[in-house]
Amino acid sequence: MLIFRLLLLTAFVLLNSCADSAVTPIDSEEAIVPPLSAEIKGKDRQNESKTSIEPDVLFILMTAELAGQRGQYDVAFDGYMAAAKRTQNPKFSERAVMIALYVKNTTKTNEALELWLKQDPKNPEVRKIAALYSLKAGDKSATAQHLNVLLLSDPAGFENVLLELVGTLQKEGKVDVAYDALDELLKLHPDNAEIYFVQSMLATQKKDKNLAEAKIQQALKLRPDWDKALIFKAQIQIFSGDLKKAKLLLKEASLKYPENTRISKMLAQVLIKTEEYKEAIEVYQKVVSKNPKDAESQFAIGLIYMQLNQDKEAEDVFKRLVDQPEWKYQAYFYLGKIEEKQGHLKKALGWFDKVIDGPYVFDSSISAVSLLQKDNQLDEAGSRLSLLQSKFPKQKVRLLLVQVELFSQQKQYDKAFNLLNAGLAEFPDQKDLLYTRALMAGRLGKNDVVETDLKKLLSVDPDNVEALNALGYTLLTNSTRFADAEKYLEKALSLAPDEAVVIDSYGWLQFKRGDLVKALGYLEKAYSKQHENEIAAHLAEVLWGLGRKEDAEKIVNKAMQESPSDEYLLDFKRRVVKGKK
Repeated sequence: MLIFRLLLLTAFVLLNSCADSAVTPIDSEEAIVPPLSAEIKGKDRQNESKTSIEPDVLFILMTAELAGQRGQYDVAFDGYMAAAKRTQNPKFSERAVMIALYVKNTTKTNEALELWLKQDPKNPEVRKIAALYSLKAGDKSATAQHLNVLLLSDPAGFENVLLELVGTLQKEGKVDVAYDALDELLKLHPDNAEIYFVQSMLATQKKDKNLAEAKIQQALKLRPDWDKALIFKAQIQIFSGDLKKAKLLLKEASLKYPENTRISKMLAQVLIKTEEYKEAIEVYQKVVSKNPKDAESQFAIGLIYMQLNQDKEAEDVFKRLVDQPEWKYQAYFYLGKIEEKQGHLKKALGWFDKVIDGPYVFDSSISAVSLLQKDNQLDEAGSRLSLLQSKFPKQKVRLLLVQVELFSQQKQYDKAFNLLNAGLAEFPDQKDLLYTRALMAGRLGKNDVVETDLKKLLSVDPDNVEALNALGYTLLTNSTRFADAEKYLEKALSLAPDEAVVIDSYGWLQFKRGDLVKALGYLEKAYSKQHENEIAAHLAEVLWGLGRKEDAEKIVNKAMQESPSDEYLLDFKRRVVKGKK
């Protein structure tokens, strides 16, 4: 990629100040490097209009331009540096800096920066770049010096400058140097709240909660009404997992500053995290009462109602939002979800099909396909899926998984397995594809593939509960490797002690080992959490084995009323009931 796009004629016109020009911004690794602009304004334009360019300088610039177009960046750099020194024009030293940044030459960057600083010491852009490079060099004094100039020249914009630097430092690994440089700057400006605020942010990156709290407290001492600092003080507690303290801080702040909606909304979000949904609704409703046009808060209320299974209230909220252009598509999506939950598939499909724009287009389309699958409209589901594959090429993996589900529902397991093979050939380490192929391989009796895929998944994601459970269950079902199965299932149980399918697998392991009493305890617990058919079949078989045949048949018969063709329940009837009567 060339960073010079000026034609020779454009370069000539620039030098004579008859027109503005621009150079394409470099792809620099530094987040704060400004776009390179040659726009001349005000006095600079007037001054340059009076400047005549010597022929040899013009030749140097033309040569530098051509060199840049040809990728000869060393020649281009030397040319702009020579022109900058001859003319004392900081625009040329700026270009030299940009070239050096582009080629990532630290020596040349420092050389050009020094010249640019000398020629244009009040320019905030050169100061920001210089501050960054001082940080890279570990020179906290020089960094503080550059930051001081920026602070004195633009006190109002200084906070944004610091935040830009912090953003860049997240990938530079220079947090400690930046923190120390701000300490140096505090010696000159001990009453600057913004410096303490940014130091608090840096302290959180250093994972020093106590230091972060101390610094944000100093910022608030200087600016007690600073909402951003109040919110960050609460965020420190959230980052550390202390939601109780975060909630207390935000409640105090919201009482002190009841008109501050930022504080109120963050309090509501913390209440949602602590599952205090009704109180969160009350907070959002107060916000809406002060600003009835706050659609964001109304939308949040609708989502909380859905979480509380108050579908009618949620529906009322979303139906009000369909009249607001910027929120109507989100509202359509969740109205569809409410109808789907209530089993009104046709109405749900109607809402999903209304979502033709916005962030929920893909999710609505997938939800519509899923509905059609549930309603056994498999041809229509397949037709829609084909259209989505061309419309959303970046969602290839997710669409592939939906197609696999469609094949599975049609009991075309070979087609599903082959499709997953093709997907993994393109995305060999994709976790969802590995997991799904393992499940499909189990359907086809390819137990070696099951074990290989799940072990590969666990090698990159050792705490994947689904994979641990699936591998453990496969081993105990299709072999007598109970010790291996136990290893995986115990880990899954430790990571997800309340997950019904994991409890079921562990209970089934006990049954396979012959400990029916222990198995019963786990399986009853699993069934109480989730009335899933396979769990019901396992529990029934253990009850049958303990002589409680009537209880066993009662559980299976109840499950079969809702799922008369379920393979696990039918297998129990065929293999256990009929086989042992």
